[in-house]
Amino acid sequence: MPLAELRSGHTRSAEVGGQEILLCNTGSAVHAVAGLCTHAVARLDEGRLRGHRLTCLLHGASFDVRSGAVLGGPACEPLRSYPTRVADGYIEVQA
Repeated sequence: MPLAELRSGHTRSAEVGGQEILLCNTGSAVHAVAGLCTHAVARLDEGRLRGHRLTCLLHGASFDVRSGAVLGGPACEPLRSYPTRVADGYIEVQA
């Protein structure tokens, strides 16, 4: 995906290697995490990204998009995170 299509402070779902992931542009970097909440399997592309905190709109679980770590319940399991880089203006994800 071209970096220009993912504005700062926004997210976008993508399928990489047969897995649904969520690309997150925090303004300082682009991160990739699993696209479904570990608490209730809700789609995270409907959530909110504020800085590095991604909040699921279903029950309010929050995660750090840099590592997938849980920042707030009710989720207990972290999101899987994927290595990313920007090369020649395109976001690349290693799945």
